[in-house]
Amino acid sequence: MRNALRAAFFLLVVRPMLAVVLGTNVRHREFLPQAGPAIIVANHNSHLDTLILLTLFPLSLLPRLRPVAAFDYFMRNKAMAWFALNIIGIIPVERGRRDTNVNPLAACEEALDRGDILILFPEGSRGEPERLAAFKKGVAHLVKARSTTPVHPVFLYGLGKALPRHSWLLVPFNCDIVVGEAFRWTGDVERFMDVLQARMLALAGAIRMAPWE
Repeated sequence: MRNALRAAFFLLVVRPMLAVVLGTNVRHREFLPQAGPAIIVANHNSHLDTLILLTLFPLSLLPRLRPVAAFDYFMRNKAMAWFALNIIGIIPVERGRRDTNVNPLAACEEALDRGDILILFPEGSRGEPERLAAFKKGVAHLVKARSTTPVHPVFLYGLGKALPRHSWLLVPFNCDIVVGEAFRWTGDVERFMDVLQARMLALAGAIRMAPWE
């Protein structure tokens, strides 16, 4: 039932809405994973980021697509929690946990073991529109734990203007999505983060960004 509800929501609501409001240009779609386990790493400027990434895949893969999100943000009320878990399909991760005996990434590792495709935003919270913030190292520790998992970098441009942080008004806008070639664990956390940051910057450089006033 849950998979049917997710499919109906994305087919009847999300895809038509984004098709009408947004103009999207996807470059190198062929680099997206065709099956899991895999990890998609993207920059984060808007609530639209997750939705647009999910629509890049066929509906048949939707049950395998699992965005990773902060537990505290989506669990503010029961309705939001139900929607996030059952329709968006998030894996909730608790931020700031101090209990060293509990692995905060356990649910993500289990999802990869099941062959899921995870969507991660290493910047954490949504940042300023079209500005790439520093990445947190949680993604490196997850990849280290499942070192054979391919990592697919994706750079999103324009969504932070179409639906910026602290806004619920959707503005028509042209958006670019650039998908990079997959890479794997580099053998060292710091090295992995350097490679990830460099690849994201390279994808950003592939877009002719207009200066915002």
